[in-house]
Amino acid sequence: MAFSIGEQTYGVEITTVREIRAWNGATPLPNTREFVRGVINLRGTIVPIFDLRARFGEGQTSPTKNHVVVVMSVGEKWVGILVDAVSDILTVSKEDIHNVPEGNSIDTELLNGIVTHDSRMVGLIDLHAVVSGASSKLDA
Repeated sequence: MAFSIGEQTYGVEITTVREIRAWNGATPLPNTREFVRGVINLRGTIVPIFDLRARFGEGQTSPTKNHVVVVMSVGEKWVGILVDAVSDILTVSKEDIHNVPEGNSIDTELLNGIVTHDSRMVGLIDLHAVVSGASSKLDA
């Protein structure tokens, strides 16, 4: 599944996606990194919300009613990723995935690869890397 942050397009394995929700805010938590917006209660499950723009070092998102949270499973945990918009579902073969070029340490750390789709580059997100280091409370 692909989604956007500004002009950039990113993707995750569709099997990790649990649901897509409109942005309705999150309850902030103390002692978390700038890219952790807080938590939401999703039918009795506490789900941390990560601001993908902030995680990529581009400053915090100023969310509007048009922003969405993509709720995904990372191992046994559920997390939400705040994005500008969900764009589409892509079918990609393993042969089409290229290594992330060296240069931007954040991109190489947080992406598993890059694919070209309809003349645009799509960064494939490493969900485990995106959610790591949020705080000891969320990693427990």
